Amino acid sequence: MEQLNQNNFKEAIKGDYTLVDFYATWCGPCKMLHPVLEEVEREQSYVSIKQIDVDEASEIAKEYGVMSIPTLVLFKKGEEISRNVGFLGKEQLLSWIGKNK
Repeated sequence: MEQLNQNNFKEAIKGDYTLVDFYATWCGPCKMLHPVLEEVEREQSYVSIKQIDVDEASEIAKEYGVMSIPTLVLFKKGEEISRNVGFLGKEQLLSWIGKNK
């Protein structure tokens, strides 16, 4: 998964479907979500999955109103179309992405 930062965030979300995981290295649920995201990324190709550390990019987290982590934000061509806060299992994640396709 590509790690985003202040410099590449806006460009990275311009694709057809981009899922951004707002996380922190110290967050337990974020650590549990990481392998789920990796598995989903391997199994499907229509959504590009990226991560951004809220401690490293607090300005972006603030801009997008991220108050809790993990927060997953789904973008379509740079516009937010859906978000989910908290841990999702693989089937829940695939279902959520599919509903917003």
